[in-house]
Amino acid sequence: MPIRLSLIFVLLLALVLPVHAGELKIASVAPEGSKWMQEMRKAAEVVKTRTEGRVVLKFYGGGVMGSDKKVLRKIRVGQLDGSTFTPSGLAEVYPDLNVYGLPLLFQSLDEVDRVRAAEDANMRAGLEAAGFVSFGFAEGGFAKLMSNVPVRGIDDLKGRKVWVPDGDRISYAAMQALGLAPVTLPLTDVLTGLQTGLLDIVATSAVGALVLQWHTKVKYVTDLPLAYIVATLAIAKPSFDKLSAPDQAVVREVMEGAYERLNHDNRIENEKAEAALISSGIQSVKPDSEQVREWRRIVMEANHKEGQEGAFDPAVLAKIETQLQSLRASAADAS
Repeated sequence: MPIRLSLIFVLLLALVLPVHAGELKIASVAPEGSKWMQEMRKAAEVVKTRTEGRVVLKFYGGGVMGSDKKVLRKIRVGQLDGSTFTPSGLAEVYPDLNVYGLPLLFQSLDEVDRVRAAEDANMRAGLEAAGFVSFGFAEGGFAKLMSNVPVRGIDDLKGRKVWVPDGDRISYAAMQALGLAPVTLPLTDVLTGLQTGLLDIVATSAVGALVLQWHTKVKYVTDLPLAYIVATLAIAKPSFDKLSAPDQAVVREVMEGAYERLNHDNRIENEKAEAALISSGIQSVKPDSEQVREWRRIVMEANHKEGQEGAFDPAVLAKIETQLQSLRASAADAS
């Protein structure tokens, strides 16, 4: 009789109490209080409400979980379920995403928009096939060279110590090809590197420079789109697959909406940030057009070599280059 009563009690509890899939623990280098973290936390509340508490997204902002390599290791052993990543952070998982951030590939945001409209779905599918669920890509803007000496040409670069994200072999090769001395550091160590003289040059977006306070340690920004920055939230499929199908659909809908907003709003924020940098006293430097052509030639050669050596599938770059050639030819005809 007591056993039967116990079973009845357990069944009643199952009916009354919500079923918890457990927390999905997600890392991010975005500082607490930043627009990125605000949007993610709002989305997490919506997910929690709509799943009646079954899905809880717990974010650890400000890089407290360590570098991308450490985060990936923690995901593999189950300490974390996901993280926000730039393409270089996911290079060992899905290297083809690196193509979006290849140095000097894109020349304008219009080119970016046209290519992403054609390729975002393919990139997401590739990432999911590699074991991570993505909810879209949020623009970070174009990285530009920021330094304490004006950089107008190759001679201004030679021998300078430039930051390259830890694990970003493609940017490392490109910077070497330009005659710089690349210094690999995790994002969290860059400000210290600028303060101590370990770094002379960083490449980041205007928003990134302001949010991370790097703008306080530089005097010049070179007005050349060096590399397109994009980021994604990637959750390990084994963790995501633990959710019920209806709860997965809720997470996808809510987080995809959040990423659409971030992608849209970040462009506006970056435009404001560029104006703020100039207002703060940082001088904008126009590079020599002949030098820029030479930079592109040197860097694109390095990019292609990296593809041939396995940093990404060369066919992905070839496809995007074909699209860009068509866009540029149409623009030239129109002018």
